[in-house]
Amino acid sequence: MRIQLNPKLVVSIVYVTAMFMAAMDGTIVNVALPAISNEFQIPPTATSGINVGYLVSIAVFLPMAGWLGDRFGTKRIFLIALSLFTFASVLCGFADNLQTLNVFRVLQGAGGGLLTPVGMAMLFRIFSPEERLKVSRSLVFPIAIAPALGPIIGGVFVEQLSWRWVFYINLPLGIVALLFGFLFLIEHKEPEAGPIDLPGFLLSAPGFSMLMYALIQGSSQGWSSPVILGTGICGLIMVCILVLVELRVEKPMLDLRLLSDRLFRTMSIISLFAVAGLVGILFIFPLMYQNTINASALESGLIIFPEALGLMLASRLMPWSYKKLGGRQVISIGLLGTIVVFVLLSMVGPETNLWFLRSLFFNIGFFLGHAVVAVQFLTFNNITPASMGRATTLFNVQNRIASALGVVLLASLLGAFGTGTTGANGIEQPLLAAYQFTLLGSAAFLLVGLFFALGIRNADIAAVVPKQSPAQNSEMGAIVKVSE
Repeated sequence: MRIQLNPKLVVSIVYVTAMFMAAMDGTIVNVALPAISNEFQIPPTATSGINVGYLVSIAVFLPMAGWLGDRFGTKRIFLIALSLFTFASVLCGFADNLQTLNVFRVLQGAGGGLLTPVGMAMLFRIFSPEERLKVSRSLVFPIAIAPALGPIIGGVFVEQLSWRWVFYINLPLGIVALLFGFLFLIEHKEPEAGPIDLPGFLLSAPGFSMLMYALIQGSSQGWSSPVILGTGICGLIMVCILVLVELRVEKPMLDLRLLSDRLFRTMSIISLFAVAGLVGILFIFPLMYQNTINASALESGLIIFPEALGLMLASRLMPWSYKKLGGRQVISIGLLGTIVVFVLLSMVGPETNLWFLRSLFFNIGFFLGHAVVAVQFLTFNNITPASMGRATTLFNVQNRIASALGVVLLASLLGAFGTGTTGANGIEQPLLAAYQFTLLGSAAFLLVGLFFALGIRNADIAAVVPKQSPAQNSEMGAIVKVSE
Protein backbone atom coordinates (compact mmCIF):
# COMPACT_ATOMS: atom_id res chain seq x y z
CA MET A 1 0.00 0.00 0.00
CA ARG A 2 1.21 3.49 -0.83
CA ILE A 3 0.01 6.60 0.99
CA GLN A 4 -0.41 9.72 -1.11
CA LEU A 5 -0.93 13.09 0.51
CA ASN A 6 -2.15 16.24 -1.15
CA PRO A 7 1.06 17.94 -2.45
CA LYS A 8 -0.18 21.36 -1.31
CA LEU A 9 -0.71 20.07 2.21
CA VAL A 10 2.73 18.44 2.26
CA VAL A 11 4.57 21.58 1.14
CA SER A 12 2.66 23.72 3.65
CA ILE A 13 3.36 21.44 6.63
CA VAL A 14 7.06 21.02 5.87
CA TYR A 15 7.61 24.70 5.18
CA VAL A 16 5.71 25.95 8.24
CA THR A 17 7.60 23.56 10.53
CA ALA A 18 10.97 24.57 9.11
CA MET A 19 10.14 28.28 9.27
CA PHE A 20 8.95 27.93 12.85
CA MET A 21 12.41 26.60 13.79
CA ALA A 22 14.30 29.29 11.86
CA ALA A 23 12.09 32.17 13.06
CA MET A 24 12.26 31.14 16.73
CA ASP A 25 16.05 30.83 16.54
CA GLY A 26 16.27 34.56 15.92
CA THR A 27 14.95 35.42 19.40
CA ILE A 28 15.45 32.37 21.60
CA VAL A 29 19.26 32.49 21.39
CA ASN A 30 19.42 36.11 22.62
CA VAL A 31 17.94 35.10 25.98
CA ALA A 32 20.71 32.52 26.48
CA LEU A 33 23.67 34.85 25.80
CA PRO A 34 24.21 35.91 29.46
CA ALA A 35 24.19 32.24 30.57
CA ILE A 36 26.66 31.33 27.81
CA SER A 37 28.87 34.20 28.92
CA ASN A 38 28.87 32.93 32.51
CA GLU A 39 29.55 29.29 31.65
CA PHE A 40 32.40 30.01 29.23
CA GLN A 41 33.75 32.74 31.56
CA ILE A 42 33.92 35.38 28.84
CA PRO A 43 32.76 39.02 28.85
CA PRO A 44 29.19 39.58 27.60
CA THR A 45 30.46 41.53 24.58
CA ALA A 46 32.32 38.45 23.35
CA THR A 47 29.04 36.60 22.82
CA SER A 48 28.11 38.93 19.95
CA GLY A 49 29.99 36.65 17.57
CA ILE A 50 27.40 33.94 18.23
CA ASN A 51 24.81 35.96 16.33
CA VAL A 52 27.19 37.74 13.96
CA GLY A 53 28.57 34.50 12.52
CA TYR A 54 25.04 33.15 12.05
CA LEU A 55 23.77 36.28 10.28
CA VAL A 56 26.85 36.66 8.08
CA SER A 57 26.59 33.01 7.05
CA ILE A 58 22.97 33.57 6.04
CA ALA A 59 24.06 36.57 3.96
CA VAL A 60 26.60 34.40 2.11
CA PHE A 61 24.28 31.52 1.24
CA LEU A 62 20.96 33.32 0.79
CA PRO A 63 21.65 34.78 -2.71
CA MET A 64 22.46 31.38 -4.24
CA ALA A 65 19.40 29.61 -2.80
CA GLY A 66 17.16 30.19 -5.81
CA TRP A 67 19.66 28.86 -8.33
CA LEU A 68 20.53 25.81 -6.20
CA GLY A 69 16.85 24.90 -5.91
CA ASP A 70 16.24 25.37 -9.64
CA ARG A 71 19.38 23.48 -10.67
CA PHE A 72 19.44 20.54 -8.25
CA GLY A 73 15.80 20.35 -7.17
CA THR A 74 13.86 22.22 -4.51
CA LYS A 75 13.12 19.07 -2.50
CA ARG A 76 16.78 18.04 -2.38
CA ILE A 77 18.14 21.48 -1.47
CA PHE A 78 15.38 22.15 1.06
CA LEU A 79 15.99 18.86 2.87
CA ILE A 80 19.78 19.37 2.80
CA ALA A 81 19.32 22.86 4.26
CA LEU A 82 16.90 21.57 6.90
CA SER A 83 19.31 18.75 7.84
CA LEU A 84 22.20 21.18 8.13
CA PHE A 85 20.20 23.60 10.27
CA THR A 86 18.87 20.83 12.55
CA PHE A 87 22.09 18.98 13.23
CA ALA A 88 24.17 22.16 13.46
CA SER A 89 21.72 23.19 16.20
CA VAL A 90 22.54 19.99 18.10
CA LEU A 91 26.26 20.65 17.65
CA CYS A 92 25.75 24.14 19.08
CA GLY A 93 24.23 22.54 22.17
CA PHE A 94 27.27 20.27 22.58
CA ALA A 95 29.82 23.10 22.16
CA ASP A 96 32.25 23.36 25.08
CA ASN A 97 33.85 26.70 24.20
CA LEU A 98 33.02 29.92 22.34
CA GLN A 99 35.15 29.11 19.30
CA THR A 100 33.39 25.83 18.48
CA LEU A 101 30.00 27.39 19.19
CA ASN A 102 30.74 30.16 16.67
CA VAL A 103 31.76 27.59 14.03
CA PHE A 104 28.57 25.58 14.53
CA ARG A 105 26.48 28.76 14.35
CA VAL A 106 28.04 29.49 10.95
CA LEU A 107 26.95 26.02 9.78
CA GLN A 108 23.48 26.66 11.17
CA GLY A 109 23.33 29.96 9.29
CA ALA A 110 24.23 28.21 6.03
CA GLY A 111 21.18 26.00 6.42
CA GLY A 112 18.97 28.90 7.50
CA GLY A 113 20.04 31.00 4.49
CA LEU A 114 18.79 28.34 2.07
CA LEU A 115 15.58 27.35 3.87
CA THR A 116 13.36 30.39 3.41
CA PRO A 117 13.71 31.22 -0.32
CA VAL A 118 13.65 27.57 -1.44
CA GLY A 119 10.63 26.86 0.76
CA MET A 120 8.79 29.94 -0.51
CA ALA A 121 9.53 28.92 -4.10
CA MET A 122 7.92 25.52 -3.44
CA LEU A 123 4.85 27.16 -1.94
CA PHE A 124 4.25 29.75 -4.61
CA ARG A 125 4.88 27.30 -7.44
CA ILE A 126 2.30 24.81 -6.23
CA PHE A 127 -0.40 27.39 -5.43
CA SER A 128 -2.04 29.53 -8.11
CA PRO A 129 -2.06 33.33 -7.69
CA GLU A 130 -5.72 33.21 -6.61
CA GLU A 131 -4.93 30.72 -3.84
CA ARG A 132 -1.93 32.55 -2.41
CA LEU A 133 -3.87 34.64 0.10
CA LYS A 134 -4.74 31.37 1.83
CA VAL A 135 -1.08 30.36 1.71
CA SER A 136 0.04 33.71 3.10
CA ARG A 137 -2.33 33.19 6.01
CA SER A 138 -0.63 29.90 6.84
CA LEU A 139 2.78 31.58 6.67
CA VAL A 140 1.75 33.93 9.45
CA PHE A 141 1.93 31.12 12.01
CA PRO A 142 5.71 30.62 12.05
CA ILE A 143 6.39 34.30 11.41
CA ALA A 144 4.17 35.45 14.28
CA ILE A 145 4.27 32.77 16.96
CA ALA A 146 7.89 31.62 16.82
CA PRO A 147 9.66 34.96 17.47
CA ALA A 148 7.19 35.76 20.25
CA LEU A 149 7.62 32.35 21.87
CA GLY A 150 11.42 32.53 21.62
CA PRO A 151 12.09 34.76 24.66
CA ILE A 152 9.50 32.91 26.75
CA ILE A 153 10.75 29.40 25.96
CA GLY A 154 14.36 30.56 26.14
CA GLY A 155 13.77 32.11 29.55
CA VAL A 156 12.24 28.87 30.87
CA PHE A 157 15.09 26.75 29.47
CA VAL A 158 17.82 29.00 30.87
CA GLU A 159 16.20 29.20 34.31
CA GLN A 160 15.05 25.56 34.64
CA LEU A 161 17.39 23.48 32.44
CA SER A 162 20.36 24.88 30.53
CA TRP A 163 21.11 27.34 27.74
CA ARG A 164 21.94 24.32 25.57
CA TRP A 165 18.23 23.50 25.27
CA VAL A 166 17.63 26.62 23.16
CA PHE A 167 19.48 24.66 20.46
CA TYR A 168 18.33 21.12 21.31
CA ILE A 169 14.68 22.13 20.79
CA ASN A 170 15.28 22.14 17.03
CA LEU A 171 16.09 18.41 16.93
CA PRO A 172 12.58 16.88 17.35
CA LEU A 173 10.99 19.49 15.08
CA GLY A 174 13.68 19.04 12.46
CA ILE A 175 13.49 15.25 12.42
CA VAL A 176 9.70 15.28 11.98
CA ALA A 177 9.90 17.78 9.11
CA LEU A 178 12.76 15.86 7.47
CA LEU A 179 10.96 12.51 7.56
CA PHE A 180 7.70 14.00 6.33
CA GLY A 181 9.44 15.91 3.54
CA PHE A 182 11.58 12.94 2.49
CA LEU A 183 8.52 10.69 2.19
CA PHE A 184 5.99 13.04 0.62
CA LEU A 185 7.60 16.10 -1.02
CA ILE A 186 7.67 16.08 -4.84
CA GLU A 187 10.91 17.07 -6.56
CA HIS A 188 10.97 20.04 -8.91
CA LYS A 189 13.81 21.21 -11.16
CA GLU A 190 13.93 24.01 -13.69
CA PRO A 191 15.36 22.75 -17.01
CA GLU A 192 16.39 26.31 -17.90
CA ALA A 193 18.30 26.93 -14.66
CA GLY A 194 21.66 27.14 -16.45
CA PRO A 195 25.13 27.07 -14.92
CA ILE A 196 26.03 28.90 -11.74
CA ASP A 197 26.46 32.65 -12.02
CA LEU A 198 30.10 32.57 -10.89
CA PRO A 199 30.73 36.36 -11.07
CA GLY A 200 27.54 36.93 -9.07
CA PHE A 201 28.58 34.42 -6.41
CA LEU A 202 32.15 35.77 -6.14
CA LEU A 203 30.75 39.27 -5.61
CA SER A 204 27.71 38.48 -3.46
CA ALA A 205 29.39 36.16 -0.93
CA PRO A 206 32.08 38.58 0.31
CA GLY A 207 30.02 41.68 -0.50
CA PHE A 208 26.93 40.80 1.53
CA SER A 209 28.93 39.19 4.34
CA MET A 210 31.16 42.25 4.83
CA LEU A 211 28.22 44.64 4.53
CA MET A 212 26.18 42.68 7.05
CA TYR A 213 29.12 42.44 9.44
CA ALA A 214 29.64 46.21 9.31
CA LEU A 215 25.93 46.91 9.82
CA ILE A 216 25.59 44.49 12.74
CA GLN A 217 28.80 45.48 14.55
CA GLY A 218 28.92 49.18 13.66
CA SER A 219 26.90 50.47 16.60
CA SER A 220 28.90 48.44 19.15
CA GLN A 221 32.43 48.85 17.72
CA GLY A 222 31.92 52.42 16.50
CA TRP A 223 31.32 53.57 12.95
CA SER A 224 34.75 55.20 12.82
CA SER A 225 36.49 51.90 13.61
CA PRO A 226 38.95 50.97 10.81
CA VAL A 227 37.53 47.44 10.73
CA ILE A 228 33.94 48.66 10.38
CA LEU A 229 34.85 51.32 7.80
CA GLY A 230 36.96 48.89 5.80
CA THR A 231 34.47 46.03 5.72
CA GLY A 232 31.52 48.36 5.18
CA ILE A 233 33.05 50.25 2.27
CA CYS A 234 34.42 47.12 0.61
CA GLY A 235 31.10 45.34 1.02
CA LEU A 236 29.15 48.29 -0.40
CA ILE A 237 31.48 48.54 -3.41
CA MET A 238 31.13 44.83 -4.14
CA VAL A 239 27.34 44.99 -3.86
CA CYS A 240 27.24 47.96 -6.25
CA ILE A 241 29.41 46.08 -8.75
CA LEU A 242 27.16 43.04 -8.23
CA VAL A 243 24.14 45.08 -9.29
CA LEU A 244 25.86 46.14 -12.53
CA VAL A 245 27.02 42.58 -13.27
CA GLU A 246 23.67 40.93 -12.53
CA LEU A 247 21.86 43.28 -14.92
CA ARG A 248 24.08 42.03 -17.75
CA VAL A 249 24.14 38.28 -16.99
CA GLU A 250 21.65 36.14 -18.92
CA LYS A 251 20.92 33.83 -15.94
CA PRO A 252 21.78 35.92 -12.86
CA MET A 253 21.87 34.62 -9.31
CA LEU A 254 19.98 37.73 -8.19
CA ASP A 255 17.58 38.55 -11.00
CA LEU A 256 17.23 42.30 -10.48
CA ARG A 257 15.31 42.56 -13.74
CA LEU A 258 12.32 41.18 -11.84
CA LEU A 259 12.04 44.62 -10.24
CA SER A 260 10.93 45.96 -13.60
CA ASP A 261 7.49 44.54 -12.74
CA ARG A 262 5.79 47.44 -10.96
CA LEU A 263 3.72 45.32 -8.57
CA PHE A 264 6.67 43.17 -7.47
CA ARG A 265 8.83 46.28 -7.05
CA THR A 266 6.25 48.21 -5.03
CA MET A 267 5.44 45.29 -2.73
CA SER A 268 9.15 44.63 -2.18
CA ILE A 269 9.74 48.24 -1.14
CA ILE A 270 6.76 48.22 1.24
CA SER A 271 7.96 44.93 2.72
CA LEU A 272 11.47 46.34 3.21
CA PHE A 273 10.27 49.28 5.31
CA ALA A 274 7.65 47.21 7.19
CA VAL A 275 10.28 44.64 8.16
CA ALA A 276 12.75 47.35 9.22
CA GLY A 277 10.11 49.01 11.41
CA LEU A 278 8.89 45.83 13.07
CA VAL A 279 12.35 44.34 13.70
CA GLY A 280 13.51 47.72 14.98
CA ILE A 281 10.78 48.06 17.57
CA LEU A 282 11.16 44.44 18.68
CA PHE A 283 14.85 45.22 19.22
CA ILE A 284 14.48 48.55 21.04
CA PHE A 285 11.46 47.89 23.27
CA PRO A 286 12.89 44.88 25.20
CA LEU A 287 16.06 46.90 25.85
CA MET A 288 14.01 49.83 27.14
CA TYR A 289 11.75 47.63 29.24
CA GLN A 290 14.61 45.70 30.84
CA ASN A 291 17.14 48.54 31.27
CA THR A 292 14.83 51.30 32.48
CA ILE A 293 12.13 49.28 34.28
CA ASN A 294 14.45 46.46 35.42
CA ALA A 295 12.20 43.74 34.02
CA SER A 296 13.51 40.29 33.15
CA ALA A 297 13.81 38.92 29.63
CA LEU A 298 10.89 36.59 30.36
CA GLU A 299 8.71 39.46 31.55
CA SER A 300 9.44 41.54 28.45
CA GLY A 301 8.72 38.49 26.28
CA LEU A 302 5.30 38.10 27.91
CA ILE A 303 4.54 41.77 27.19
CA ILE A 304 5.42 41.34 23.49
CA PHE A 305 3.65 37.99 23.02
CA PRO A 306 0.15 39.43 22.29
CA GLU A 307 1.61 40.79 19.04
CA ALA A 308 1.56 37.22 17.75
CA LEU A 309 -2.10 36.80 18.72
CA GLY A 310 -3.03 39.99 16.89
CA LEU A 311 -1.15 38.83 13.82
CA MET A 312 -2.94 35.48 13.82
CA LEU A 313 -6.34 37.18 14.14
CA ALA A 314 -5.46 39.48 11.25
CA SER A 315 -4.58 36.49 9.09
CA ARG A 316 -8.01 34.98 9.76
CA LEU A 317 -9.83 38.21 8.87
CA MET A 318 -7.76 39.02 5.79
CA PRO A 319 -10.02 37.39 3.15
CA TRP A 320 -12.98 39.43 4.41
CA SER A 321 -10.93 42.63 4.77
CA TYR A 322 -9.40 42.24 1.31
CA LYS A 323 -12.79 41.71 -0.37
CA LYS A 324 -14.39 44.64 1.44
CA LEU A 325 -11.59 47.19 1.12
CA GLY A 326 -9.23 46.04 -1.61
CA GLY A 327 -5.48 45.47 -1.48
CA ARG A 328 -4.36 49.13 -1.54
CA GLN A 329 -6.69 50.13 1.29
CA VAL A 330 -5.87 47.10 3.46
CA ILE A 331 -2.12 47.76 3.23
CA SER A 332 -2.47 51.52 3.77
CA ILE A 333 -4.87 51.26 6.73
CA GLY A 334 -2.75 48.51 8.27
CA LEU A 335 0.42 50.60 8.08
CA LEU A 336 -1.35 53.75 9.31
CA GLY A 337 -2.84 51.91 12.29
CA THR A 338 0.57 50.48 13.18
CA ILE A 339 2.17 53.92 13.00
CA VAL A 340 -0.39 55.25 15.51
CA VAL A 341 0.32 52.34 17.87
CA PHE A 342 4.10 52.87 17.54
CA VAL A 343 3.64 56.52 18.52
CA LEU A 344 1.58 55.49 21.57
CA LEU A 345 4.25 52.94 22.49
CA SER A 346 6.87 55.69 22.47
CA MET A 347 5.00 57.40 25.32
CA VAL A 348 5.04 54.51 27.80
CA GLY A 349 7.04 54.59 31.02
CA PRO A 350 7.51 52.76 34.34
CA GLU A 351 3.96 53.59 35.47
CA THR A 352 2.25 52.31 32.32
CA ASN A 353 -0.37 49.64 32.94
CA LEU A 354 0.86 46.20 31.81
CA TRP A 355 -2.42 45.33 30.12
CA PHE A 356 -2.31 48.59 28.17
CA LEU A 357 1.16 47.59 26.96
CA ARG A 358 -0.07 44.16 25.96
CA SER A 359 -3.01 45.69 24.11
CA LEU A 360 -0.62 47.93 22.16
CA PHE A 361 1.40 44.93 21.00
CA PHE A 362 -1.80 43.07 20.15
CA ASN A 363 -2.81 45.96 17.92
CA ILE A 364 0.63 46.05 16.31
CA GLY A 365 0.09 42.45 15.28
CA PHE A 366 -3.48 43.12 14.15
CA PHE A 367 -2.78 46.17 11.98
CA LEU A 368 0.62 45.20 10.64
CA GLY A 369 -0.63 41.63 10.13
CA HIS A 370 -3.20 42.89 7.62
CA ALA A 371 -0.53 44.80 5.72
CA VAL A 372 2.04 41.98 5.79
CA VAL A 373 -0.34 39.25 4.64
CA ALA A 374 -1.69 41.44 1.82
CA VAL A 375 1.85 42.30 0.67
CA GLN A 376 2.85 38.62 0.80
CA PHE A 377 -0.20 37.74 -1.28
CA LEU A 378 0.39 40.38 -3.96
CA THR A 379 4.18 40.30 -4.27
CA PHE A 380 4.50 37.22 -6.48
CA ASN A 381 1.26 37.61 -8.44
CA ASN A 382 2.97 38.42 -11.75
CA ILE A 383 5.96 36.09 -11.28
CA THR A 384 6.06 33.02 -13.51
CA PRO A 385 6.77 29.58 -11.99
CA ALA A 386 10.12 29.45 -13.81
CA SER A 387 11.23 32.69 -12.12
CA MET A 388 9.77 31.93 -8.70
CA GLY A 389 13.02 30.63 -7.17
CA ARG A 390 14.95 33.76 -8.06
CA ALA A 391 12.05 36.02 -7.08
CA THR A 392 11.79 34.54 -3.58
CA THR A 393 15.56 34.76 -3.21
CA LEU A 394 15.60 38.45 -4.16
CA PHE A 395 12.67 39.14 -1.83
CA ASN A 396 14.37 37.43 1.12
CA VAL A 397 17.75 39.10 0.49
CA GLN A 398 16.20 42.55 0.67
CA ASN A 399 14.19 41.63 3.79
CA ARG A 400 17.33 40.33 5.48
CA ILE A 401 19.07 43.62 4.72
CA ALA A 402 15.98 45.45 6.00
CA SER A 403 16.19 43.59 9.32
CA ALA A 404 19.81 44.67 9.75
CA LEU A 405 19.01 48.27 8.77
CA GLY A 406 16.14 48.44 11.26
CA VAL A 407 18.39 47.39 14.14
CA VAL A 408 21.42 49.39 13.01
CA LEU A 409 19.72 52.73 12.38
CA LEU A 410 17.70 52.62 15.59
CA ALA A 411 20.73 51.52 17.63
CA SER A 412 22.70 54.43 16.15
CA LEU A 413 19.83 56.81 16.88
CA LEU A 414 19.71 55.54 20.46
CA GLY A 415 23.46 56.02 20.88
CA ALA A 416 23.28 59.56 19.52
CA PHE A 417 21.26 60.67 22.55
CA GLY A 418 24.01 59.83 25.01
CA THR A 419 23.70 57.81 28.20
CA GLY A 420 22.78 58.22 31.83
CA THR A 421 23.95 56.19 34.79
CA THR A 422 21.31 53.71 35.87
CA GLY A 423 21.38 50.73 38.19
CA ALA A 424 23.48 49.95 41.21
CA ASN A 425 26.44 48.79 39.13
CA GLY A 426 26.83 52.20 37.50
CA ILE A 427 26.77 50.85 33.92
CA GLU A 428 26.00 53.56 31.40
CA GLN A 429 22.59 53.10 29.77
CA PRO A 430 20.46 55.36 27.56
CA LEU A 431 17.82 57.35 29.40
CA LEU A 432 14.13 56.52 29.05
CA ALA A 433 13.58 59.60 26.89
CA ALA A 434 16.23 58.37 24.44
CA TYR A 435 14.49 55.02 24.11
CA GLN A 436 11.13 56.72 23.63
CA PHE A 437 12.41 58.95 20.86
CA THR A 438 14.13 56.01 19.17
CA LEU A 439 10.84 54.10 19.08
CA LEU A 440 9.55 56.87 16.82
CA GLY A 441 12.22 55.81 14.33
CA SER A 442 10.30 52.57 13.83
CA ALA A 443 7.21 54.63 13.01
CA ALA A 444 9.27 56.59 10.47
CA PHE A 445 10.12 53.37 8.61
CA LEU A 446 6.44 52.52 8.33
CA LEU A 447 5.64 56.07 7.24
CA VAL A 448 7.90 55.60 4.21
CA GLY A 449 6.20 52.28 3.50
CA LEU A 450 2.81 54.00 3.73
CA PHE A 451 3.92 56.56 1.14
CA PHE A 452 4.59 53.77 -1.36
CA ALA A 453 1.37 51.95 -0.39
CA LEU A 454 -0.68 55.02 -1.25
CA GLY A 455 0.92 54.93 -4.70
CA ILE A 456 -0.31 51.40 -5.49
CA ARG A 457 -2.30 51.48 -8.74
CA ASN A 458 -5.67 49.82 -8.55
CA ALA A 459 -5.18 48.63 -12.14
CA ASP A 460 -2.21 46.51 -10.99
CA ILE A 461 -4.23 44.60 -8.40
CA ALA A 462 -7.75 44.78 -9.81
CA ALA A 463 -7.57 41.24 -11.20
CA VAL A 464 -6.00 39.77 -8.05
CA VAL A 465 -8.89 38.15 -6.22
CA PRO A 466 -8.51 35.34 -3.67
CA LYS A 467 -10.06 32.06 -4.72
CA GLN A 468 -12.71 30.95 -2.24
CA SER A 469 -14.61 28.07 -3.82
CA PRO A 470 -15.50 25.14 -1.53
CA ALA A 471 -13.33 22.77 -3.51
CA GLN A 472 -10.32 25.00 -3.07
CA ASN A 473 -11.07 25.68 0.58
CA SER A 474 -10.80 21.94 1.20
CA GLU A 475 -7.42 21.64 -0.50
CA MET A 476 -5.57 22.65 2.66
CA GLY A 477 -7.35 19.99 4.68
CA ALA A 478 -5.81 16.68 5.56
CA ILE A 479 -6.64 14.82 2.36
CA VAL A 480 -5.16 11.34 2.48
CA LYS A 481 -5.48 8.85 -0.34
CA VAL A 482 -4.59 5.21 0.11
CA SER A 483 -3.91 3.24 -3.05
CA GLU A 484 -2.56 -0.18 -3.81
